[in-house]
Amino acid sequence: MRDARRLLLQSAARVAALALLAPHLPAQARSASNGAYPFTLGVASGAPLPDSVILWTRLLPDPLNAASMPPIAQQLRWEVAHDEGFTRVAAKGTAIASPELAHCVHVDVRGLEPGRWYWYRFMLGDAVSPTGRTRTAPAPGSMPSTMKLAAASCQHWEFGHYAAHRHIAQAAPDLVAFLGDYIYEWGPYSLQHPSSALRRDESYTLAEYRARYAQYKSDADLQAAHHAAPWLATWDDHEVANDYSPTRDELLSPDFVRRRAAAYQAFFEHMPLRAQRIYQRYDWGGLACFHVLDTRQYRSTQACQRAGRGGSNSVYRRACAALADPGRTMLGMEQERWLAQGLRESRARWNVIAQQTLVAQLSQVPLASDSDGDGRFWTDGWDGYGAARGRLLDAMRGARNPLVLSGDVHTFFAADLRQDPHRAAGAANPVIATEFCGTSITSSSRPQARTQQYVDMNRHLHYGRSDKRGFMLLELRPDRAEMAFVGLDNVREARSGASTLAAFTVADGKPGPRRTA
Repeated sequence: MRDARRLLLQSAARVAALALLAPHLPAQARSASNGAYPFTLGVASGAPLPDSVILWTRLLPDPLNAASMPPIAQQLRWEVAHDEGFTRVAAKGTAIASPELAHCVHVDVRGLEPGRWYWYRFMLGDAVSPTGRTRTAPAPGSMPSTMKLAAASCQHWEFGHYAAHRHIAQAAPDLVAFLGDYIYEWGPYSLQHPSSALRRDESYTLAEYRARYAQYKSDADLQAAHHAAPWLATWDDHEVANDYSPTRDELLSPDFVRRRAAAYQAFFEHMPLRAQRIYQRYDWGGLACFHVLDTRQYRSTQACQRAGRGGSNSVYRRACAALADPGRTMLGMEQERWLAQGLRESRARWNVIAQQTLVAQLSQVPLASDSDGDGRFWTDGWDGYGAARGRLLDAMRGARNPLVLSGDVHTFFAADLRQDPHRAAGAANPVIATEFCGTSITSSSRPQARTQQYVDMNRHLHYGRSDKRGFMLLELRPDRAEMAFVGLDNVREARSGASTLAAFTVADGKPGPRRTA
């Protein structure tokens, strides 16, 4: 199977080879083409280390027309500065934007100072990109007094405006974690946001996925969130196809592996990633360690699929023996071992597990009794991988302050995580970790009345809210973590206001969310 890490390394090798050719490029390949402004998709940064950060851009004069960029390599200049006016340049260089990679560039800027903000920009001929703000991680072993993280997911273009990203930018976070569904593989191409969307115009080819990313990245509010801070990014299903598993989609398409490869390449071309793999670990001094997971690429196929279909299902536990199969995995065994070792060896005050979907059990029907263990569950989430979830919770037992951040389900949830969610917490069934799940940027969800039923039926859920779109804002301090669930007034309004719907605190050494607002 052609996995994401191999594709990333191959792409990096291509860029390195093109860089060697830079002095020999013709003059027209080192200047802006046709006088059109090439930086319409903005800039981005991500994957910060104490001495390094990744810078990204893609050249495309018309976001809705790939042909607006001539199919020749372009040599860009880049600068990183200590100040927004670029009077004190900290680093500079050139990068090659090749047509083979959709004229995107990923610059790994090295030699920066730890724990400080920088500004960056790209130039092509006389054209200058927007200015982005980024920062490096604190020095190893240092203990920052605070850090602020915005977490978001699920931003279907047709379902609303990206006002949440404007509020993310205004919150001035140190870091943004995007937890999946950056694009959706289907939906009409339109710069307007209609009140409804039909499921059509699905992406199957590399050109179609590239076009979808360009459409999304043309949004000014999304660009503002990228310009405000570095990002940690992972993916979920809609970057490829709804509820896919590694080798099959819902339609059991015979050429799905080819489609998946195209989608993976487009993702890497458009996100500020390091050329390694999706699951990564990033330290924030001694305050936090961010374990960024990939719950999509290496998972076992969903249990008890419908006849003639791939993807997810909702099943009763007693009717689906595969739910209890210990050999099934959500992360793949290699990633499971990597995570367990990282949690075991981490010396961070907070271990933040940034991943795609709700870890806490969510039965869709009332359980007959505390000891019944039955229930009806959705098989695409962690409820479909019970043994793997048990191993995840075991891995978190020895870590200091494990804190899980989730997305995917378009609902705010605050939850205790313990091995037996049917029983009350206690010495024999301790709370192992805290989970905060965020709603979507735009994607729709179930009625709030149904979500409240879920909260009432699952005693480890402290809060649930599905009628609002927005994001999570997490502030970490050595003695506590403070979480705010930020909801938009109206996702249909481009200038929508936002407010804190609920707030929680988790104390150092005391897992479990305590509501404060």
